[in-house]
Amino acid sequence: MGRVPSRPTRDVVLLAAAIALFSLNLRPALVAVGPLAPQLRADTGLSAASTSLLTTLPLVCFGLFATLAPRLGRRIGLERALLVALLLLVAGTALRLAVPTAALFAGSAVAGAGIAIANVLLPGVVKRDFPHRTGPMMALYSVALNGGAALAAGVTVPLEDALGLSWRTALALWGVAALATALLWLPQARATPPRSAGPSAHARGVWRSPVAWAVALFMGLQSLEFYALAAWLPTILRDDGMSASTAGLMAALMSASGIAASLVVPVVAARSRRQRGLTAVAAVGFLVGLVGLLIAPAGGALAWVLVLGLAQGTGISLALTLFVLRSRTAEAAGELSGMAQTVGYLIAAAGPLGAGALHDATGTWTAPLLALLVALGAFAVAGWRAGADRTIEAPVPGGGHPPVGPAPPAAA
Repeated sequence: MGRVPSRPTRDVVLLAAAIALFSLNLRPALVAVGPLAPQLRADTGLSAASTSLLTTLPLVCFGLFATLAPRLGRRIGLERALLVALLLLVAGTALRLAVPTAALFAGSAVAGAGIAIANVLLPGVVKRDFPHRTGPMMALYSVALNGGAALAAGVTVPLEDALGLSWRTALALWGVAALATALLWLPQARATPPRSAGPSAHARGVWRSPVAWAVALFMGLQSLEFYALAAWLPTILRDDGMSASTAGLMAALMSASGIAASLVVPVVAARSRRQRGLTAVAAVGFLVGLVGLLIAPAGGALAWVLVLGLAQGTGISLALTLFVLRSRTAEAAGELSGMAQTVGYLIAAAGPLGAGALHDATGTWTAPLLALLVALGAFAVAGWRAGADRTIEAPVPGGGHPPVGPAPPAAA
């Protein structure tokens, strides 16, 4: 993922559009499970904890495959690796059409592997091809990411009802968009020659960097909060008396309100030396929303989902932007992205599963929400450290590959 020649304006515009299209596909396979959970459980007999595995498995795959994605990108090229990611996503969503319950879990894992590759490599593309437009491009990436999640949360149940679909077909429907994106991307992937598979100068050192670990923990804990809510918010609201369609709409509004934050946060972050104020905004938003769900889930749902959406939009867009702000080169950004997402999504996987298990054990949603509040304390500490003005590379006099480690305070 080294430097590449400048691209013509037309190619730059097309690449920006492709990044947005990719991002739209990276969350529906996970988020669509939440609104369909009641039908899914009634049909399969799965417990709340078992159902949460359909969201948890992709997150585990995000972590397991994230560290392999930079290597794949170096071996076959970013464009071809991204095509592989889309094909895995299509295969995973199609596999969930199969009747055996095991196919649901297998399909979720395959889709998760594909999303993991794209999650890691897309920030590297931004760092490589948009070095002077990092803020706007990460805003575009984050907006599309939240937009895809909002679409899946809001229209999955209405589509199921309007078209008379089974819940399996409604889940698999999101693979159509991924297939269309793969077909559009195919000419670009075929035209790009394979690259060297040489080792990265940053691959080992990034795991020893305190900066990288702060970014990874911030990434993981904000994802834990979001995916626990994405998996169970509709059920929390339905258990408090809200209808299925309205609960799905509330989940969609949570993702949609995050779009507003995603438009602004990466641009503000890229222009600032420190991002600690933005991490505090995300922490306070999660705090207000979670306390609200404890006090009056359905009664104050509109307020809580809007605040939670702004919090998660701030958190995810800032975490993604930190991959490029806490590194100086595209290669380092790719390695930091891989490391942070490996650690981060393995942490995040505990969110849906833990919330479902606590609900099964207690019979209420009070314990899961209190657990998310406890995790929020660690999130705030990690954000404070990740928002410091440092990078994972220390400057090296005379050039060359810098070692990975804390940068001096003057580093931008």
